Amino acid sequence: MRPEYEEAAMDYHIPAHVEDLRAAIARFVEREIVPCEQDPACWDAHDNIASGALESLRAKAREEGLWCLQLKPETGGRGLDKVGMAVCYEEMNRSIFGPVVFNSAAPDDGNMMVLEKAADGAQKERWLKPIVEGRVRSSFAMTEPHPGGGSDPGMMLTTATRKGDSYVVRGRKWFITGAEDAEHFILVARTSDDERRGLTAFLFHREEPGWQIERRIGIMGPEEHGGHCELVFDGLELPADRILLGEGMGLKITQMRLGPARLTHCMRWLGLAKRCTEIADEYAKNRFGFGTRLADRESIQIKIGDLAMGIEVGRLLVMKAAWALDQGSFARKEISMAKIHVANLLHKAADVAIQINGARGYSRDTPLEWIYRYARQARLVDGADEVHQMVLHRHFASEGWDFWKWPVTP
Repeated sequence: MRPEYEEAAMDYHIPAHVEDLRAAIARFVEREIVPCEQDPACWDAHDNIASGALESLRAKAREEGLWCLQLKPETGGRGLDKVGMAVCYEEMNRSIFGPVVFNSAAPDDGNMMVLEKAADGAQKERWLKPIVEGRVRSSFAMTEPHPGGGSDPGMMLTTATRKGDSYVVRGRKWFITGAEDAEHFILVARTSDDERRGLTAFLFHREEPGWQIERRIGIMGPEEHGGHCELVFDGLELPADRILLGEGMGLKITQMRLGPARLTHCMRWLGLAKRCTEIADEYAKNRFGFGTRLADRESIQIKIGDLAMGIEVGRLLVMKAAWALDQGSFARKEISMAKIHVANLLHKAADVAIQINGARGYSRDTPLEWIYRYARQARLVDGADEVHQMVLHRHFASEGWDFWKWPVTP
């Protein structure tokens, strides 16, 4: 072997401490959370885990050191990097109720990570610490109804107008995840017409006057805690110390918040896709028809084998993007590829698993119908498929053949 090939440039091993956490999460999910899925008393009216059951499980997760793994130790977490998060989040979401138990579910997950990076000391103490401790929930208010900003934040119409040492907010937001149960909010509003520095991120509390939840928007469901709401701002007044990172830095906040959040969605969705495959495989091994076990039919083997391959492709895309983030890259191309593939994979996994399970899959005897309804949003949230495909075309148009270039070890 030539000397330059003696040391491998790629290493797919994970650190021992990450494997220990993954195994502990797997045991916790199997022992504590999956049984909760099967107990009607654990469900709330919006097809999510009820608050009583959630708080009990959260207390156990804290006791076992499985709380807020994604945050730095000084913030209250275990200091996992993005690669470690990919391993652990996938394991958490073997259960439909998993991530929220470990305080690793959207929108709190992304809000905590952006506040950890962007907030100053006083802001972390007031706005971040209570979320980390599980005492409050949070929400990120950016998306607006037509003709306002959606995937394109440059179209944002909600304004924050300077008034002495304060800012007065007027406008409308919608599909704001978790708003009904949230106490702490991150709000993005327009402070000028500058193309790059026209948006600013603010912090506010639900009890402050000058805004209201107009409605909780009914969706195909199931719903996150606090639903998806339409908010109206008609004079919310915020002091200047509520600005996050600085005036005009709102676009940067959205980039810091949404890039990693898209990837953490993918990490969790891989766990759900694996659960679908697990349920399908288990049923096929035990169901007989016309003298033959389903698992012995070539058509079923092809379906399950194709899902297994699709999941592994998704894991590789997620891991590459996670690694790139850990190296300091924005990983926009890598995250877009992972987002498109895993969102579509999740929908396919639920659909195939329902088909293999037949009427059982369509019923509520398994979580498959829950996952199927949930999966349809995956191709829309945090940028629709088509938006990410345009992002990839933009990269290809500028990079050409280098679109597929391998990074070279120094």
